[in-house]
Amino acid sequence: MIGEAIHDDTLKALISQHVIRDVVVGRVAGDDQQWTLSVRLGGPTARLIPVRSRREPLRIWKSLKAVAKYADAVGLRGFVVEL
Repeated sequence: MIGEAIHDDTLKALISQHVIRDVVVGRVAGDDQQWTLSVRLGGPTARLIPVRSRREPLRIWKSLKAVAKYADAVGLRGFVVEL
């Protein structure tokens, strides 16, 4: 399902090093009430890498408000929402 994903501590390090190009929040396929957060490193053709939790291969939030609270806590300044 998910080949590569990053943990919170890695995300914080990438943010502090200013290497994140894009941040995208999207819906979980088939569920309008669950959201994921992914980052793109490098150039415009680089793929999105999702954030994972400690126990699951994909971190899921129940609302956009919860994603925004998380993004603020780790130091992200903004993100794009894909519906």
